[in-house]
Formats: sequence, C-alpha cells, structure tokens
Amino acid sequence: MSLFNVYPLYNVTPVSAKGVYVYDENNTEYLDLYGGHAVISIGHAHPKYVDAITSQVSKLGFYSNAVQNPLQVELANKIEQLSGCKNYELFLCNSGAEANENALKLASFKTEKSRVIAFKNGFHGRTSAAVAATDNKTIIAPINAQQKVTILDLNDFDAVKTELEKGDVCAVIVEFIQGVGGLDQATAIFFEQVDALCKQNNTMFIADEVQSGYGRSGKFFAFQHYNVTPDIISIAKGMGNGFPIGGILIHPNIKAKFGMLGTTFGGNHLACAAGLSVLEVIEEENLMDNVNEMSAYFIKIANTIPQIKNTKGRGLMLGLEFDFEVANLRKKLIYEYHIFTGGAANKKLLRILPPLNVHKKHIDQFFESLKNALKQLD
Repeated sequence: MSLFNVYPLYNVTPVSAKGVYVYDENNTEYLDLYGGHAVISIGHAHPKYVDAITSQVSKLGFYSNAVQNPLQVELANKIEQLSGCKNYELFLCNSGAEANENALKLASFKTEKSRVIAFKNGFHGRTSAAVAATDNKTIIAPINAQQKVTILDLNDFDAVKTELEKGDVCAVIVEFIQGVGGLDQATAIFFEQVDALCKQNNTMFIADEVQSGYGRSGKFFAFQHYNVTPDIISIAKGMGNGFPIGGILIHPNIKAKFGMLGTTFGGNHLACAAGLSVLEVIEEENLMDNVNEMSAYFIKIANTIPQIKNTKGRGLMLGLEFDFEVANLRKKLIYEYHIFTGGAANKKLLRILPPLNVHKKHIDQFFESLKNALKQLD
C-alpha cells in the first residue's frame, strides 16, 4: 500500500536524534532549528523524558477516561504552577487542532452562539471548526466552509467591535504570535481592547498557544506579555516533546457538564508521563530564562546581516524576513549545511523554532552557515 501523497518531502531520513541534533541513515548530523514545527521543546531524547516514558509504559501505557488517572491531576497542577494560570481547569486531548476544536465547541456551548472571529494569516488546525477559522482557503473543504467564521485584519479594532456588537459571535480566536502565517503580532492595545470587548459581549476570548506556549515566547504563554485574561487557552506542540498530547485551559467562568467534551486517547497515562517530564525539565533547567537569553543573542546577530530585512517574533519563535523567497535558501541550508529551518505562508520568511535548550554555539553555527549560503545565492 502506498502512502496518501499530501506532504512535499525533503530527501532526508532521520533515524536518531539527541539534543539539538538529528542524524540520518548515513549518520550525517543536522542542526535542528525547527523542532518539527516547534514540537521539540526540551531537546531530542532528553534523558529525563526517555526515562519517564520508558518507566510509565512498562507499568501502564493506556486506560480510558472511565477510571481515575492521578497523572492527569499531577499534570494539571504542574501546568498551573509553572504558568501562573490559577483556577483554570484542564481538559486533555491529543493535538493542537483537537485543542482548538474543543475550545471553539466549548465557547459555543457557553454562549449559545455559533459565529467565530479569526484573523488574517491565522492558522488553528485542519479539522472542522479549527480549519474554518484558518485563513487558507486551499485547505478548507465545502463541509468545513459551512462553519460561520469571519476573518478580520489584525489590529482592526473597529471591525472586531462592529462584528461583536451583532451579538452572534461565540468566540474570538487569536495567536498572540502567528506561526504558519509568518510571526506577525498585533499591538498590546489591540489585544487588550479585544479582550475587554469580548467580556462586554458574551464572547469567549481564545488564546491559541499551540505553538507559542510552553515557554517558547520567553513567558510560559505568549498572551502573558499583555494584560489579558483568556477564557480558553489551547496548548499542544511543545507540551509532549514529540509525544502526541494537547489540551485546553478553561477559565472558571465556564462550568463543566458530563458529556460536553470527551476523548478516548486524550490524557492517557503515557501522554501524561511525557507531559510531566517536559514541565520538570523546563523548570529544573530554567529554560524560559535560556529562551530570553538566546533570543536576545540571536536577534543581535541577525541585525548585523544586511540581507535580513526584518526579524519577527519573540523568544525562540522567530522569523527572518528577506526580500526574496527563501525556498532555495532552505534547501541549501538542509542539503549543504545540514541545518533544519522552517517556512511560512510568507514565502520570504525563514522560521526558527529550536529546542528551548539551544545554546550560543548552535546559533553561531547557524549564522556562519547562513552567511555562506547567502553569498552563494548572490
């Protein structure tokens, strides 16, 4: 049986990885500054992570949510401790799309309304309501297009106000740092005004932290750079360091009822063990401090390279913008310099999403290679 051909693939076959490096079948070493779309948060094969998963799977890998699972409670408490999101409640699932799907469903339950406000260049997943709220018509099927979604420009507060005052909007969903769209951010005033407007209009304010959460922005959540209080916070990617896990943090103004949300695999024992180990490493190794230090170091060097026209993003969720499309540059970095980077909807943007424990020597290696690659492309 052949694979359903939906991914354009680079001709690289990883077989092992350690820390910030990936190795192919020929034992070629690649510097991983992309982390598989910001998934690798604490580095590949971190010993604490490997031990936690190995130990848990030897005891109990899975049972359904029909029984008690103390690991879920432990994970919820650890997220509360490190994030500072007091009194929120946790619902666990398996992915970012699933997290946003549940967030939107919960918003509709709470408000008894059905329309969603999302933003230009936003990306929230590939499932039903999540993909409808994504600004990419090529991945929205007719069945998804039935959802009631209005896409607005970031920073257009008047447009948001006009739409919310119509009274039929259940949720405003926003990435505080856009991922796939190209690292754009709205202003603090916009985020804070929209948050207040949602609260005035019985509309849930959803922070999509799937990519920007778990310390990647330099704070535990990117929304914490602003004076806002989301009703729902979606999380995934870096949460499990490669193990499939996602979730939503739910403000206490939303009350649970049996059956309103559910999942077979979400929050299973193995996923919780992976998730707990990630949080412990972030805490024990002070990785958010490292994010801020390495971000400043990265941006300082980027600002010295004339071909880089703009450095976007925050923390270790960064983009380098050029005045040319970067597809060939990415290929050169992969095949000649053995460095993984990412692309975006903005074809002139190189995305940088390394593990949170990246060091200066890795950043130096990247920029040395980038300078040489740029010379070759001139």
